[in-house]
Amino acid sequence: MATAFGRASTGYRDSPVHRGGRDLSLLSEWASEATLALDIATGAGHTANALMRTGVEEVLVLDLTREMVEMAQSSFPLLRGVVGDAEALPFADNTFDAVSCRIAAHHFPDPATFVSEVARILAPGGVFVLEDNVAPEDEALAEFLNTVEAIRDPTHVESYPEQTWRDWLSAAGFVVEETAWVRRTIEFDSWVDRMNVPEDRFSELQELFDKAPNAARRYFDIWYAENGVASFTTPKLLVRARI
Repeated sequence: MATAFGRASTGYRDSPVHRGGRDLSLLSEWASEATLALDIATGAGHTANALMRTGVEEVLVLDLTREMVEMAQSSFPLLRGVVGDAEALPFADNTFDAVSCRIAAHHFPDPATFVSEVARILAPGGVFVLEDNVAPEDEALAEFLNTVEAIRDPTHVESYPEQTWRDWLSAAGFVVEETAWVRRTIEFDSWVDRMNVPEDRFSELQELFDKAPNAARRYFDIWYAENGVASFTTPKLLVRARI
């Protein structure tokens, strides 16, 4: 996984989905009261930088991939970076008063352990702000989403329904204070280019979208051009929870 994301670090830095949007503004505002924050699976550092811009005094970034940490620090020099695993965080208990994680948890093998680790390193009263691709409750639609994501990026593990996240948060001792849903339009060509998808998997994705059932076409708002799929939308869940 680390190798795959290392190769894609520039694509994540330039990705409009990761670089901005109403969701990024809302997520950073939710944690703006913090003094010391940690951004997990920081990618190119966009979320960490947004936290600093809201007034958080100090933000650390953590990523499994050294290239991502270096990219975040070179793009935003005020950030301090650590290479580490989201499911075994290298920090003492009660260290941070805010933790963020944006559009990354679908890559984690054990999200429940990740949530427990976040609870451990947050000080009492600390806030956890999370955003991730979220699966529909409808099993067929969820399967379509997870299938195309895994073909495009083999490091994709699973996108989960909202209730699953609520269950993990509750089990770790969090109280959910606020949630929001956003839908982001994904331009197909740039989506596959960001992960350097090889030709055989590109063709497989085109075929899956071409043959998508009507329910998937409606739910994911799939648009087609003469040469195949042009764009689609993905639902994302934002959660603010407090320990």
